[in-house]
Amino acid sequence: MAEDLVLYECADRVAIISLNRPEKLNAVSDEVVAQLAEALRRFDLDPEAEVAILCGKGRAFSSGADVHQRQLRSRDEFEKLGGPQGWGTNSADLLTRSVNWKPVIAAVHGYVLGLALGLTLECDLIVAEAGTRFQLTETSRGLGASRYWALFHYRAAAAFGDEIALTGRFFTAEEGMAAGLFNRIAPQGEVLEVAKELAAQVAKNPPLSVRSTVRTRRWYMERLVKEATFMAAPFRLYLTEDFQEAARAFAEKRPPRGFKGR
Repeated sequence: MAEDLVLYECADRVAIISLNRPEKLNAVSDEVVAQLAEALRRFDLDPEAEVAILCGKGRAFSSGADVHQRQLRSRDEFEKLGGPQGWGTNSADLLTRSVNWKPVIAAVHGYVLGLALGLTLECDLIVAEAGTRFQLTETSRGLGASRYWALFHYRAAAAFGDEIALTGRFFTAEEGMAAGLFNRIAPQGEVLEVAKELAAQVAKNPPLSVRSTVRTRRWYMERLVKEATFMAAPFRLYLTEDFQEAARAFAEKRPPRGFKGR
């Protein structure tokens, strides 16, 4: 049987979807994306659930993409797949394919890096635990930040989003809140409780009223992100020497040996 990399439970009209790979800081592999897609589909069709909370088991929400699987593929694999993601396991599709368009709240803590930051920003509402650290690792990894830049601007982060997209630096939950990225900052150890309180407020409303807003929000978000992704696609950054060096350096736990712009 396949390992349960994503868990699903539901109570009081709220589904809890948990990334369950704590020994790897919930690094997102192709298998995690596939199981997360199944969990979100289950939520979308679950008559007992009106709101979902997406969270992570262990000491971090997620360290981002599983570099050893998704970023150390051969050049031939990258060319066939059109990027680091496996066939049919593109995380960018997780919240833009729905039937009922129910809201999803991200409840994040510890570390939220790379792919996990994108997934968080795509959720309809975000609760971040105090002290959580975020990083847009795609910038330093050589993959570019166009998609994330679009998500920052969709949330009206403006100059803050420009800075993060170009520097790739760490930022805190408190900085993100000040920039308008997040809806709530939760005390340490209470992020799930705060997210449940927010979910309960949403669930009190007529379901179709809420879903119409979710569908509208995600349609406009997807349009902006697709435009940004389209602009960056011709660079094929996943095939560059700089990306290969950055990915190998990360896997070998060493500094990159210099970038060549090719």
